[in-house]
Amino acid sequence: MITGLEGFTPEMLESIKQVEATRAARMEHGPERMGAEAKKELLSAFHPDYRQDCFEVLQVGANKGDKVPLELARLLQGHSYLRGFHPDLSKPDYDVDVLVIGGGGAGTSAAIEACGAGAKVLVVTKLRMGDANTMMAEGGIQAADKANDSPLIHYLDAMGGGHFTNDPKLLAKLVTEGPSAVKWLEDLGVMFDKQPDGTMVTTHGGGTSRKRMHAAADYTGAEIMRVLRDEAINRGIQIVDFTAAIELLLDDQGKAAGAVLMNMETHEYLIARAKTVILATGGAGRLHYQGFPTSNHYGATADGLVLGYRAGAHLLYADALQYHPTGAAFPAQIFGSLVTEKVRSLGAMLVNRDGVAFVHPLETRDVAAAAIIRECGVRDKGVSFLEGSAVWLDTPMIDMIHGPGTLEARLPGMFRMFSKYGIDMRSVPILVYPTLHYQNGGLEIDSQGMTCVENLYVAGEAVGGIHGRNRLMGNSLLDIIVFGRSAGKNAAEKSRSVTLGRLTLDHVAKFEGLLEGAGIETDAISPQLLPTYTHKTRMIAI
Repeated sequence: MITGLEGFTPEMLESIKQVEATRAARMEHGPERMGAEAKKELLSAFHPDYRQDCFEVLQVGANKGDKVPLELARLLQGHSYLRGFHPDLSKPDYDVDVLVIGGGGAGTSAAIEACGAGAKVLVVTKLRMGDANTMMAEGGIQAADKANDSPLIHYLDAMGGGHFTNDPKLLAKLVTEGPSAVKWLEDLGVMFDKQPDGTMVTTHGGGTSRKRMHAAADYTGAEIMRVLRDEAINRGIQIVDFTAAIELLLDDQGKAAGAVLMNMETHEYLIARAKTVILATGGAGRLHYQGFPTSNHYGATADGLVLGYRAGAHLLYADALQYHPTGAAFPAQIFGSLVTEKVRSLGAMLVNRDGVAFVHPLETRDVAAAAIIRECGVRDKGVSFLEGSAVWLDTPMIDMIHGPGTLEARLPGMFRMFSKYGIDMRSVPILVYPTLHYQNGGLEIDSQGMTCVENLYVAGEAVGGIHGRNRLMGNSLLDIIVFGRSAGKNAAEKSRSVTLGRLTLDHVAKFEGLLEGAGIETDAISPQLLPTYTHKTRMIAI
């Protein structure tokens, strides 16, 4: 008997019967993991990163000759807000040791550590403190802190998941500092899931060979952000909300020296002078590459990539995006919202219209996403609905595998999200389709977190190289802590020896000259700051 449904079409209901009919057999014998060659063929044929018509070769800047998504190219080769305008830089509104641009997990971690090192810190964020992808992360944070695990095993898992394109130094730092990062969060007050004896509960993620995912139910990012935000406030760190960085400042020696800020309500320009700058602006999902829906927060528009690139920093893997395989596809009110990978780590399978499990539930995200796109596209095995075509995530399997009450206890946020629309995911599967989730590429940094522009540091999702061309679940919450803390400490230490020169915006004029010289005519003003929704986001089935 099918229960817990609202608004399902007759086709959906008929398909659910097929899912129920095949469930017992699938639980007995599910799909096998794919071999390396099969994965390569699947990705090259169906993953959005391989669609050549959706990328453009940059004509100017440090990455001239490299390809990036069309939507990002428009912003990287766009005009500055300050084109033809020369603000007075001689009387800064703020004068600090460390300027942190971005108020998510990476920026807040950086601010806390920089403050702890004795630096005068300013955090500016274009929305509110904590309005970030960190807040929306659900599944957990990886750390190799169990007896059967090690940073080396974590390294091998992440390197394989990244298709062996990860920066070895950055990845080594990520995994070796993972256990201490989780301990730091726990000491600050993050309430991770634990056994009655106090042992951390850990689970698998896609591409992991050990259970190293630490979680706070399915709102891990929100719990981490709650604690970090409170810590920053309690330390008295100066935070300026609703204020965006629209251009970096360099001094007359070409070193990072602050930023031009804009009040998001009044559009008033402000000048922040700083001995060191940390870009922690997050991702790019709200650019909706290739028309995909996104799980990202409202302000995720690649600001840091634009600001850093115009100042001369290099990009790494800017053509590599992560499309989370399980974005909510139905109902329309939550279209694109993240359905955490933890659902699959607890046993739910991806199933097509006929009830066939077509991919192992714990394949890496890029492989699972490509498999879903293939199923809905050339194989025509998706479930049709108003927004397009999708596949089932067989959530009732969770309570069948682990016992009644498991889903509601381990995935309370997810359960509430679907229950709000009359869907009981304990009883019926849910429809999912890939959603634009993570910016694998970003600005290139060294092991200290600094770009090739001296005194300009980057942390969090705006960094490229840590995860290679595909990130494993749980490594993003880890990297914002590891590299956020590192950037804060190193920027504070560096600020002690910095003597600022004259503030300039010469690099902006130089970049405008490059655009003119390349014959680029554009009406784009960047960074974009907030998304525009002048047309309906569509779903792609390749």
